[in-house]
Amino acid sequence: MPPSPYAVDVRDLGIRYNLNLTRRTTLKGSLAEWVGRKQQVGRHFWALRHVNFRIEHGESLGILGPNGAGKSTLLLALAGILAPDEGSVTMSGRVSSLLTLGAGFEMEISGRENIFLIGGFMGIRHRVMLELSPSIIEFAGIGAFIDAPVRTYSSGMRARLGFAIATAIAPDILLLDEVLGTGDEEFRGRSQQRIREMVARAKAIVLVTHDLSTVTEFCNRAILMELGQVLFEGSPQDTVEFYRERVQERKRRLAEAAPEPLAPAPPPAVLSPPTVLPPPALLDQPAS
Repeated sequence: MPPSPYAVDVRDLGIRYNLNLTRRTTLKGSLAEWVGRKQQVGRHFWALRHVNFRIEHGESLGILGPNGAGKSTLLLALAGILAPDEGSVTMSGRVSSLLTLGAGFEMEISGRENIFLIGGFMGIRHRVMLELSPSIIEFAGIGAFIDAPVRTYSSGMRARLGFAIATAIAPDILLLDEVLGTGDEEFRGRSQQRIREMVARAKAIVLVTHDLSTVTEFCNRAILMELGQVLFEGSPQDTVEFYRERVQERKRRLAEAAPEPLAPAPPPAVLSPPTVLPPPALLDQPAS
């Protein structure tokens, strides 16, 4: 069977969350749920619905959208962490992901040990990770902290090490969620250069970000998501422009819907000071 021309093939994808399983359980809440059990049946929320797109080898896809649009849920589905409730996700090749800062790290062991632990989770042989570890440590650039417990790392240090691991294994598909802006200027420059090299080597990249300039600089295609669906798909420049227009339109509608400000209250009247009457004259007492 010939290899698929698509690195990522998403067809009619739907992810549904059960709201009954996402709330904190308390004694009072459990009693209320037991009393109103019939009303709780069928409480669910479609985080993604009818999502369709394909990514060819060598493409870099940017995903834009407001908070709650379903971007991170989509990456979790692409990474295989969430199973589709509808439709299908087909990934052709080795997948590496860096979805959240510190994701996948064991906080009580060192960064060096985490390199081998994460490599094992990804199915990479220990011998291969031994060969890759010097370059991973050098790229992360966290110095002697590589042998300290990860719980002592700053969020930027965890992101640097996570990015170094995720990109060192030469994945066929790389999933990134808001990580290119992490770290100092020197590290951002090196991470961006590595992304360019991966695109040049015909790797597929999916990048979720709120930074519109990152999409236009590093992606050759982009989609805009809203309310769990793909609203627009096109070139990065066209998608960014459409997104900006949507944001401005949303602001205009909110301004029109806002209640008119109340007229300022009139200033309080200035009262003149009360008139003080002199005390009545004392009556002469009759002589005794």
